[in-house]
Amino acid sequence: MKNLAALACGLLFGAGLALSGMTDTAKVLGFLDLFGRWDPDLLFVMGGAVCVTLVSFRFVLRGRPLLASSFSLPAQRDVDPRLLGGAALFGIGWGVFGYCPGPALSALVYLEMKTVAFVLAMLTGMALAGLATRKAGA
Repeated sequence: MKNLAALACGLLFGAGLALSGMTDTAKVLGFLDLFGRWDPDLLFVMGGAVCVTLVSFRFVLRGRPLLASSFSLPAQRDVDPRLLGGAALFGIGWGVFGYCPGPALSALVYLEMKTVAFVLAMLTGMALAGLATRKAGA
């Protein structure tokens, strides 16, 4: 049941990304181009998401998840070098190519080789980060 719910949520999320234009790298890069031909469309997408989160987050956390015994919230709250490095890599990837992980996976349905290359590079980076984390902890 959990896997079916995860699939349904993922499909809904991917459809929302496509509908909002976040799978279009030209639109994303246009949004990031503040001093060129700036495209503010994605500001409304992100603003809408932030507004929904601000209103609903506290109500959601008062309850219990439907398919789990409790919410899985991060215990670590401090800013460390790993967090800063990951945020920098995320920003560089988003700024250079116009994708972050969710839209990149959603855009795979377009079967463009540049998207496939991005996702393969992203997965390779995730695997290398996992290996480095395991080695550091061992």
